Amino acid sequence: MNVLELYSGIGGMHLALKKSGVEGEIISSLEINTTAIEIYKHNFPETNLKNANIEGLTAEFVKKLNVNTILMSPPCQPFTRNGLQNDINDKRTASFLHVLSLLKDLDIKNILIENVKGFETSKMRDILVTTLSESGYTFQEFLLSPQQFGIPNSRLRYYCLAKKLPERFSFQITDLRQSLPGNAETTECFPISSILEDNVNEKFYLSDSILEKYCNIFDICYKHSKRSCCFTKAYGRFIEGTGSIFTDRTEEEVEKVYLEVNQLTDPVTKVKLLRSLGLRFFTPKEVCRLMSFPDSFSFPNHISDKKKYMVLGNSINVKVVSELIKLLNS
Repeated sequence: MNVLELYSGIGGMHLALKKSGVEGEIISSLEINTTAIEIYKHNFPETNLKNANIEGLTAEFVKKLNVNTILMSPPCQPFTRNGLQNDINDKRTASFLHVLSLLKDLDIKNILIENVKGFETSKMRDILVTTLSESGYTFQEFLLSPQQFGIPNSRLRYYCLAKKLPERFSFQITDLRQSLPGNAETTECFPISSILEDNVNEKFYLSDSILEKYCNIFDICYKHSKRSCCFTKAYGRFIEGTGSIFTDRTEEEVEKVYLEVNQLTDPVTKVKLLRSLGLRFFTPKEVCRLMSFPDSFSFPNHISDKKKYMVLGNSINVKVVSELIKLLNS
């Protein structure tokens, strides 16, 4: 595979290609977010990464790259449940629409697209599949979560694989699939204890104000847990719906404290009890591990935790995409 990586972010697709074992190379990457670009260059200094608006991409430029594959994760905000869901009326779809307009003039053999759940019912999806059909592609759509691949994290995402005819997939095309053909999936997730860091900095422990205000909506994970909620770009700044938190106490200990807390009226005493549970955010490194990033992946020292969570929330699960790349290449 000679790959053009669009909306490259911090390099999730790059890592997925490596993890897949498929012979291939990222010929060029395009990204516009300066923080993501800095992190990408820190990890992949040899890659030809361009700080460029994809709306300026031309068929001539792509042809000169001599690529046969496009991997991309277009902006999800127009389709996410936490957004306005303005679909094609959201200006952030303009770059993706532009990419689709180029396909008929390109000789791209393979395409992989990732987006949020909700994309599959959007008008943008209708435009995508119509364009693929009219441009001579066969395609298969999926809804998949890392939990299906043994990873204790829920991150249900839409994926589309496309092959330029006369090439065909090695499996039968169906409507939206919610599992992969073959034996890539597993029924057992590894425990959260497998991804934990030692000696976690105190800054990741929940503040008294968070404990007091949000204690009854925490999604708490334990060492033995084999699940966690999807981490969004707002993780670490907001609580509800942004991701799970962790304690090294047992469920029995937590339940006992909560029973006592819910009988109290004094907020000071409540917070003191809750503080004893050692509730904390997952660190950026732990979130990386839950998203299947290798430990060799790192951030420049000056990148703040806030920015780390933001770019991770916009990234992909490397393991899931690596399995899809294998399928695309089969």
